[in-house]
Amino acid sequence: MNRRKSSGMERKMSRQYLVLVLPGFLIFTIGLIVPLFLSFRYSLTDWDGMSAEMKFVGLQNYIKLFGDKEFLESFWFTVKFTIGNTIIQNICALLFALALDSGIKAQKFYRAAFFIPCLISAVIVGFVWLKLYSNVLPEINTWLGTNINFLLFGDADTVLGGLLIANNWQWIGYWMLIYLAGLQSVPAELYEAARVDGAGPIKRFFNVTIPMLAPAITICVVGITTGSLKVYDLLISSTKGGPGRASTSMIYQTYTTAINGRQYGYGSAMTVTLVIMLLLVALIQVKGLKKKEVQA
Repeated sequence: MNRRKSSGMERKMSRQYLVLVLPGFLIFTIGLIVPLFLSFRYSLTDWDGMSAEMKFVGLQNYIKLFGDKEFLESFWFTVKFTIGNTIIQNICALLFALALDSGIKAQKFYRAAFFIPCLISAVIVGFVWLKLYSNVLPEINTWLGTNINFLLFGDADTVLGGLLIANNWQWIGYWMLIYLAGLQSVPAELYEAARVDGAGPIKRFFNVTIPMLAPAITICVVGITTGSLKVYDLLISSTKGGPGRASTSMIYQTYTTAINGRQYGYGSAMTVTLVIMLLLVALIQVKGLKKKEVQA
């Protein structure tokens, strides 16, 4: 009897869990999986996004991508933006986390101050930094009598740097909290043991802190990389892909091609390519960084 009751309870609990998971599963399927399959289907056609007719063209759209100068330009901009973000945000976030973990005063205030920007919409962040570069900061030249170029969004040579500053200002605080949580979970006994063995601050950092932060490093590196590859909303309110095409990302190029250019099939091929790229990058990073965690 007891076995029957326990098995009945397990089945009942399983059904309850299924009911709880089902809404999220449906939203995930309808909002992500179905559109992804539809995008792949459309990428094999020449559909313009409006007409009822669509001609099957096979892999022609994908072959066209490799010879599309505009798409390749957007690809290289996205790669440079991603590399810059991944390096700068990880280093700065870790340094800020180390500073806050050192026992400085007003620690809660600094946490909040660094974290607040990531609560702001990226569209608003882009607009704010556009005004700073074009209106506010140039006034400093007038006050100081200097000739510093603050119009970073107006020059193809400086627009990437300007966007990196804006994006890092918004997100460093978020990743800093993840590193800070990792630092505060490191047992103090490990540092004491390292001191007893004669390890200095630098050796303790590389032999104790970094190995113990391996899970946090994995989260931050993968999160920053995939987020940077999907940059779009920051560009909408700041550069609009300019000047010229100097700051056109892959998603921005996909949008202009599919919606403005009415080449929905070709734009869908760009989308599928980006999704595959995101998956490959994430898998490679997770696999490589997880090995470090195991070693740690």
